[in-house]
Amino acid sequence: MVDIRVLIVDDDKEIRDLLRKYLEREMYEVDVAVNGEEALYQFGQNKYNLIILDLMMPKVDGIEVCRQLRDKTNVPILMLTAKDHEIDKIVGLSIGADDYITKPFSINEVVARVKALLRRFMVLGSDGSSHDSTLIKFKDLTLDLKKCTAVIRDEEISLTAKELELLKFFVSHPEQVFTKTQLFRHVWGSTYIEDDNTVMVHIRKLRKKVEIDPSNPQFIQTVWGIGYKFVGEKDED
Repeated sequence: MVDIRVLIVDDDKEIRDLLRKYLEREMYEVDVAVNGEEALYQFGQNKYNLIILDLMMPKVDGIEVCRQLRDKTNVPILMLTAKDHEIDKIVGLSIGADDYITKPFSINEVVARVKALLRRFMVLGSDGSSHDSTLIKFKDLTLDLKKCTAVIRDEEISLTAKELELLKFFVSHPEQVFTKTQLFRHVWGSTYIEDDNTVMVHIRKLRKKVEIDPSNPQFIQTVWGIGYKFVGEKDED
């Protein structure tokens, strides 16, 4: 069994203790940090497979922690946000959070989200464990599932775990149209989509990274009134 190590970052002791209790039941190793500064220090000292990050914290808030972590790692980040802070959720997703869950939350839902993120992260090989390198090629685009990168017109682009998974899903189903709900179900692993922002923000981020002109996308195209599709001829070489 692969050892899984999770970092919980929250200034609320009750929440930290609750999350730690249930994640340790899943046989994960769990560390905690009470603020953003401590989280960044802990990350520098240890290797983590997933980070649960509260958005509102003293000293260094979750947005800044997420931004700094994304400069260093593709490890999945699950953000905890207040239900009425919609703009913060969007900002969190925009700077690299893979998923978010609102407070108050169901502990069973948090555990399910954690498992889903970890499962996909480990399968994609971003944890550094031994997986066969997998390349998917489309003309100007090469997707490396092991390195968690995409090469666009000979330029290597770093992707978060969730961006990679979304792009992988698209390239695995070229020319097929998917609604936002279908994308959420397949990529985020949930049948319930709280709002459209999660999918829309990640698609916007992907377009900025893989398209020459994100406002006139070549690969990830909008099908008005329905959803999105990936357009491209697969390179079989």
